[in-house]
Amino acid sequence: MKKLLSLLFFISSLLAEAQHHPLFSQYFFNDFFINPAVAGTRDWYDVRSNHRYQWVGLTDAPRTFTLSAHGPNKKYNMGFGGSIFTDNVGPTRRTGFNFSYAYHLKINKDVKLSLGVSAGMLQFMIDGHKITTYDPGDAVISNGLQWSMEFDAQFGFYLYHKKWFVGGVIPQLLRNKLYFFSNQLTTGSNLLYHYNFTAGYKFDVGDDFQIEPSFLVKYVKPIPVQLDLMARAIYKEQVWLGASYRTMDAVSIMAGYQYKNYLSIGYAYDITTSNVRNYSSGTHELMLGVRFVRRENKTKTIL
Repeated sequence: MKKLLSLLFFISSLLAEAQHHPLFSQYFFNDFFINPAVAGTRDWYDVRSNHRYQWVGLTDAPRTFTLSAHGPNKKYNMGFGGSIFTDNVGPTRRTGFNFSYAYHLKINKDVKLSLGVSAGMLQFMIDGHKITTYDPGDAVISNGLQWSMEFDAQFGFYLYHKKWFVGGVIPQLLRNKLYFFSNQLTTGSNLLYHYNFTAGYKFDVGDDFQIEPSFLVKYVKPIPVQLDLMARAIYKEQVWLGASYRTMDAVSIMAGYQYKNYLSIGYAYDITTSNVRNYSSGTHELMLGVRFVRRENKTKTIL
């Protein structure tokens, strides 16, 4: 019993304290999912689906699926959107949905500032069937699944120009506690603040090429800061190739294509740099996007 309880509370602590937000190598394709202030910052309605299969070869390795959509209300300088996701790691699963609202302020002719909030529900689950217990049939997990559902909110800002952007977001603003077990009445673990900051710039190289470097910084106490550095080359605003480095984790190579200004696809392959590389053949990530462009908008800007 003591060993089982130690294991379960250890998992609970991991869920509450670890960097457990969905991870993306193609974070620039999932900027709205990361930051609600991105809602409505483009002239079209955008739908994105992301599938990430991490550490292929490991049993019960992380698997992530997301679906998001957002668009503008130009009349009132607003943006709206929503997203759903599920993130599976071993015997644990994190599922959630939220709705987002953003208001856009015009700083000058070319620069705008968007302030966004989102609110929704998070469910954390532990599957006892995937845990080998010290005492088989222990009543603590006799039901197989233990879960906790909490309300969540986040706030973000997004300062943007057609050539550059700067953004930041704080998820889990409410810091609610998770209670998985009936005897866990006073020992729930708080959801911790996460701090994400990102920025990028597009450089024109001749008439056909653009180079876009960007970075994403993620921090949650007490885990060390994690930094994603990325650069990609874009050809005729349709085809792109890129590479990124994530500290203490992986190097990624990426490619993407945009078809007729409304359908986009992106793929990333992560080469693990941590000790996990001895047991895994890498990570695959696929992104699919559909853009609903207004007829009067002829711009062909790749994301």
